[in-house]
Parts: sequence; C-alpha cells; structure tokens
Amino acid sequence: MKFLSKNINLKEFIVEKIFAVCSYLSILTTILIIYILATESFQFFKMVSITDFLFGTHWEPLLEPKSFGVLPLLFGTIMIVIGSAFICIPIGLIIAIYLSQYASKKARRIIKPILEILAGIPTVVYGYFALTFITPILRTFLPNTEIFNAASGSIVVGIMILPMVASLCDDALQSIPKSLKQGGYALGTTSFEVIKGILIPSAFSGIVASFVLAISRAFGETMAVTLAAGATPQFTLNPLESIQTMTAYIVQVSLGDTPAGGVEYQTIFAVAALLFIVTLGMNLLSNFIMHRYREEYE
Repeated sequence: MKFLSKNINLKEFIVEKIFAVCSYLSILTTILIIYILATESFQFFKMVSITDFLFGTHWEPLLEPKSFGVLPLLFGTIMIVIGSAFICIPIGLIIAIYLSQYASKKARRIIKPILEILAGIPTVVYGYFALTFITPILRTFLPNTEIFNAASGSIVVGIMILPMVASLCDDALQSIPKSLKQGGYALGTTSFEVIKGILIPSAFSGIVASFVLAISRAFGETMAVTLAAGATPQFTLNPLESIQTMTAYIVQVSLGDTPAGGVEYQTIFAVAALLFIVTLGMNLLSNFIMHRYREEYE
C-alpha cells in the first residue's frame, strides 16, 4: 500500500510540474512577444512621429514620398469587423437558441459536427472561396464591385467566426439550470417568452463575451481577408471597393523584398503592436463582461 501511495504521489508531482512548465512557457512566450513588439516599435517611433502614425490619413511606407498614417489600415480592419459582426452575431445566436431550445438530439448530432467542420477549415480555403464564389455573385448583382472588395471579405470572415459564436452561445444557454426554464413554462409562458425573458438574460454575460471574442478574432484574421479584400489602403465607405487590413499589410511586407532593419520593415512591428493592443483590449473587455454580469446558480 505504501508503495502504491508513493507511486501515486510521484505521478501527481510529475503531472503538476508538467502543467507548471507549460504555464510558465506560455507566460514567457507572451513576455517575449511584447518585448519584441515594444523594442522594434520604439525604433520605428524614433524616426516617425506617433501622432503622424495614429492620426495620419495616408499610408504609403513603401513608395516615395513615404507616409505612415495607419488610419486607412485601421479603418479597413474595422470595416471587415463590423461587416462580419452583422453576419455572425445574429445568425450564430439564432443557431445557438435553436440548438439549446428546439433541436432534437438527432438534429444536434448533425448540426454540431457541421459547425466544427466549418471551424476547422483553413483560412486560405475561405479566402479562395470568397474570391471564386462570393465575389462573382456580388458582381452579378452589383456590377461595380471590384474583384477584391471589403464586402466579400466581411462575408467570408463572418462565415469563419460563425461556429465560434454559435458554440459559445450554445454553451452559455446550456449552462442555465433547467429549473428556470421549467418554472417559466409552469407559469404558462411560451417558448419564445422563455427565451426572451429567462434564457437570454440569464446567459447574457456568456453571450456578450462570445460576441466580443468573435470580434477580436475578426480583428486578427489574415489570409482570408488578404485574398478577398485586396491590398489597397484607403479611406472608403464603399464596401464594394478594395481595402487593406492591418494583418494583410503585415503579410505583404513580410513576404516581400523589403530589407530588414529599415523603417519600411519596422512598420510591420508598429502595426502589429497596434493590433496587439486592440485585440488585448477586446479580450480584457470580454473577461470583464463575463465576471461583471455572470449569474451564479446554486
């Protein structure tokens, strides 16, 4: 018995240390990423004013005369995020409500794997899907649509993050005690009234957190947007025109012939630092909402 007890304690000790090492490695990786972004961005801002970078309206760091206003990239990214949110948030919430409230076990066994398949498709495949399928449809109904356009990018990103919204909202709705729903039905309310008055308010924190996480994912999307929306940094409210997002610019410079060490190359670190700050803020907001409005049940 003592021998078995020692073996169990040894296994627990080893497992605990492995988990600790993995945790410290993730923390170290994050610190190194922040350090690299900070040091390289600092070198960039020694040559370019941070005011010109944040508030400039023209972005041409690779051509003469050079200009480093990041607002066109930020504006293009926000266009993609807003457009994709209009697609994934309502549809994802509707799917989650159907799965948690109306779907039979057989329907759940069919729909959930389909959502998982959508989530597992490589982003480059989504990009070519937008370029070869979504864009031709848009050009059929809207002839002024450019080959690379923000609308196509928004649609495909919305499809990409739809499984995330649906799954997280479904988990939030499933976590509500059945006694609350049964109490609502006992009072004579309809299914729609239970959903509107009990389920959604009770799962509010999880639902909103899923929306914020999805938007954060849309901010960081790269390949699908690069293939669908193009590489034209410009201020425009027309979703049928080509734009460029922050991630698409990083890909463009990273895969190009820009020499390392120059101000042109260091722009990718400045843009990446801004993207990191935005996505970090979105994740912190998601955590705040989850803890601030979380309902606890006994």
